[in-house]
Amino acid sequence: MTWPQVSLVEYAGPAPVRPGPGSGCGDQPGASVVICAYTQDRWGQTRAAVKSVIGQIPGPREVLLVIDHNADLAARARRELRNVIVLENDGIRGLSDARNTGLRAARCAVTAFLDDDAVARPGWLASLVEPYGDPDVVATGGSIHPRWPASRPRWLPPEFDWVVGCSYRGLPESAGVIRNPIGANMSIRTRLALGVGGFDSAIGRTAMQPRGCEETVLAIRLTACYPRSSVVYVPTASVDHHVAGERTRFRYFVRRCWHEGQSKAYVVCSVGPGAGLDRERRYLTSVLPGALVRDLLELLAGDPRGLTRMTATAAGVLATVGGYVTGRARFRLHRGAEAAVRCPE
Repeated sequence: MTWPQVSLVEYAGPAPVRPGPGSGCGDQPGASVVICAYTQDRWGQTRAAVKSVIGQIPGPREVLLVIDHNADLAARARRELRNVIVLENDGIRGLSDARNTGLRAARCAVTAFLDDDAVARPGWLASLVEPYGDPDVVATGGSIHPRWPASRPRWLPPEFDWVVGCSYRGLPESAGVIRNPIGANMSIRTRLALGVGGFDSAIGRTAMQPRGCEETVLAIRLTACYPRSSVVYVPTASVDHHVAGERTRFRYFVRRCWHEGQSKAYVVCSVGPGAGLDRERRYLTSVLPGALVRDLLELLAGDPRGLTRMTATAAGVLATVGGYVTGRARFRLHRGAEAAVRCPE
């Protein structure tokens, strides 16, 4: 698929400032950037994320920092950060409603999202917004590169980098249509996202529960409601994502896979098994078998890391499937049959 080239000056703007009444993007093409934060433990990373966004050329029209139920962090952000609009999550604690708070406050046609522990590379915003020259594009996502605390765990297969919130082997290597982006680095048409209800607050990460897939549900609802629409993956829209030390442990790996299965169960109950499991079927039948063959060949060649990665792959699949099966049973018990996607009139 080829998208018309968009002149960057169409959505370029000055360095973001706190808007007064009636100001902002209005109906002009432009990009708001939302960063969600919840803890002061990441303050240095949050500042780096904000700095990387403000330093984009061309820059965003506005930067919205949404604080998730942490009044002290919100006060500190207002004291120490300039050219940033600081908001507080006015909904349920967690990433989904924090993102919804930013989405509702955004004044631009496109809203981009960056995690508070990620740093945008030069050209990130320009690449992320460029596909919107095609009116059928409703969302975009970029590549996410892990920034390990020391070195990459030898046992972790690259096909499972989604466990640490990063791009994984199995995604397209060039720009193309995908089902959904990864929330740490994505953008969406603001009004359309609000029109289908925004991010589902019934799922989404909290400090104690590493569930996700809220961006998956939103992307599926968008493409289901708007004929011919598409979500585009743009690898050149790159960010570096800090990986906390605890996320490099095998115990976290298994726990995260379990919760991913639970999240997938909710996706299926929300939008049905067709779109809800389309990418997962290809992942299980094509991507992971290829990984096992590669690791087996490495083991036979005398590299013991092949065995550890094969073990991790098996454990990850079992944990994910186990989470999915128990999640499906629980959701069916409490909610009944799958819900149909409801589109705005």
